[in-house]
Amino acid sequence: MFLGEYDHSLDAKQRLAIPSEIRDAWKKDRHGEAFIAAPGQNGALWLWPEKKFEEQADRIESGLVTQEEVVRFNRDLFPRSARIPFDSAGRVRIPDRLLSDFGLSGQVVILGVRDHLELASTSEREVERQKTLANKRTA
Repeated sequence: MFLGEYDHSLDAKQRLAIPSEIRDAWKKDRHGEAFIAAPGQNGALWLWPEKKFEEQADRIESGLVTQEEVVRFNRDLFPRSARIPFDSAGRVRIPDRLLSDFGLSGQVVILGVRDHLELASTSEREVERQKTLANKRTA
């Protein structure tokens, strides 16, 4: 299970250091050798352990959607995804096209969200945090 929130920087080669707490929770037999970077349901860039991503992908066609919806979903998801293995220093290189598509550069926030990670810009995360606080005050 991935937990926590971490502020990290993308280096000049677009590499992101995966926090040690997350690397420590990583089990190759359960998670695989790499992350799959893919568009998430909330519009953020999600990093899935490759085995979990494969498991989720296998479920797509068994759902209650039409074949046309499956084809449309597949054509949106898989071309916009990338396999990103760890390097020897525990970093992953995020492809430029994904960084651009999701407006990520410099400082990013890594969110541990149970079975995957989500990447957000620090400004996006702060806006989200302020909305959450405002909602709690009015509730």
